Amino acid sequence: MTAVPSAGASFHGVTDWHAIDWESANHKVRRLQARIVKATKEERWGKVKALQRLLTHSFSGKALAVRRVTENQGKNTPGVDQIIWNTPHKKINAIYSLRQRDYHPQPLRRIHIPKKNGKKRPLGIPMVRSYCPPYGKLSGLHYQWGSDQPIPRILL
Repeated sequence: MTAVPSAGASFHGVTDWHAIDWESANHKVRRLQARIVKATKEERWGKVKALQRLLTHSFSGKALAVRRVTENQGKNTPGVDQIIWNTPHKKINAIYSLRQRDYHPQPLRRIHIPKKNGKKRPLGIPMVRSYCPPYGKLSGLHYQWGSDQPIPRILL
């Protein structure tokens, strides 16, 4: 019997949040970031964009973006959609649901925080899903440019 080759993107076989090899994921992302820095220094902008696309579409890049969003101080704050990725099952589903093609930022949830002088200031809280694609792209950009240098518009 012959196996029928499947079409489409490869499945990484990871179905459990705790089964992700974080050391390997960090290594892959750091390696891609280093390649982006090298291509930037050589001013190979087409290569930079191709590597950024590789970073944002990779399983490791998406996993680290979801991890960064779900394991920080604001992890229990729901956005407009009132969704919190607080279980391993929700986190792994989030990784597989992140696609650039159908990503459209949603409106912010506005709340007002009291200030010291008694007045209130507005605070916008985005959807949890809205955090991840920017983190994926910016992880490559901020690594190469640092916080004190402006990022060239051609890369955004």
